[in-house]
Amino acid sequence: MARLFGTDGVRGVANDELTPLLAMQLGQAGAYVLTKENAHKPTIMVGCDTRISGDMLANALMAGVCSVGANAVFVGVIPTPAIAYLTKKYKVDAGVVISASHNPVEFNGIKFFDGNGYKLPDSMEDEIEQLIRNGMKDIKFPIGSGVGKVKYRTDAREEYVNHAIQKVPVDLTGLRVVVDTAEGAAFYTSIEALRELGADVIAIHNLPDGTNINSNCGSTHMGELKARVVAEKAAVGLAFDGDADRLLAVDENGKEVNGDEIMAIIGLHMKQKGQLKDNTIVATVMSNLGFFIMGEKNGIHMEQTKVGDRYVLERMREIGANLGGEQSGHIIFLDENTTGDGLLSALHLLEVMVDTGKPLSELASIMSILPQALVNAKVPNHKKESYMEYPEIAAAIADLSAKFAGEGRVLIRPSGTEPLVRVMIEGKDQSMIQMEAEKLAALIQDVML
Repeated sequence: MARLFGTDGVRGVANDELTPLLAMQLGQAGAYVLTKENAHKPTIMVGCDTRISGDMLANALMAGVCSVGANAVFVGVIPTPAIAYLTKKYKVDAGVVISASHNPVEFNGIKFFDGNGYKLPDSMEDEIEQLIRNGMKDIKFPIGSGVGKVKYRTDAREEYVNHAIQKVPVDLTGLRVVVDTAEGAAFYTSIEALRELGADVIAIHNLPDGTNINSNCGSTHMGELKARVVAEKAAVGLAFDGDADRLLAVDENGKEVNGDEIMAIIGLHMKQKGQLKDNTIVATVMSNLGFFIMGEKNGIHMEQTKVGDRYVLERMREIGANLGGEQSGHIIFLDENTTGDGLLSALHLLEVMVDTGKPLSELASIMSILPQALVNAKVPNHKKESYMEYPEIAAAIADLSAKFAGEGRVLIRPSGTEPLVRVMIEGKDQSMIQMEAEKLAALIQDVML
């Protein structure tokens, strides 16, 4: 049976794969595992993004939490990084976010943070999963006064906004910024923070109705943002995803600035100010080769991990780095928060623009992007990890790797959150690598379906 937890919690189609029953069981097992060493009655904070299924799943999860004798604090619609920060600030025992990040509205997810605001290690997720698979047989369910309660807080998002602007108190007076909140969790926090710092904010896609999250907007659909930045003569465009833990940007000419470029801009600025610990940035194998070349030229050491911001964070903690992230826009500022944080990323990027007085296009020219092609092969979810067990696929990957050796690279990986195998090829000729990526993805899809 496939593992319940992916790289970013438990994901699935809400009310189909991710049912209220499963949410309740995750609440029960999660509360039990996360708090079993505590002598006191534990408390778990719960927040969600703007999806219509959020209320259904949050209430089911909190019912599970209360049924094992823990209390729940519901903070409503709030970014994922806010839960990570507030879990530690409020000194609760754990935090849970109900969100499927950049996925369409029919999906949802459940991810846990420990009392220090960190995502759970695989071993703890495995323990939670084992309890569910064993029918909760090791859990004792209290009665009477032993049952937990739910408390509702409405001030949590303000606490998060205050934290962000205190950490990056940049004066944005007069800076025109177009912000796409993806009809998601950033719809209030990001707009409020930027306006409090003095920015001239033009907000788009910030009227969530429960069904429009990530719908042709946000960091996965940036066409409208690009056009709007140019039309409004704005200095920058900011694109968040559904749970606001990632950020992509658009320069004043309407050109996308991806996570690698954002890390390069901020990382170099931090190095120049003596703030980049050990002059090191942690990135994944998916980062563009141009990013690593930039680091070499500027005396910045680049650590590489496998794909997933949890692995970036793990390596950052191991070596004491304070900046790391992914090309997709998950950027971690470990001195300020324990997970990818779209708002902090935005404020740090704007800080560099203000400090240097340079337009974003000029700042982004610090690195050259080598052409990349990324094509997804749709495969059954339970088979996606075993693509190399098919001889035809393994042979095709080996042939392609040999073809691009020395002039690029081929990277194949299963998605941690979707029923996909991702094919990424990097090289000099965009049309050639696109053709080869499509060909290999089609083969993987045909063989594995």
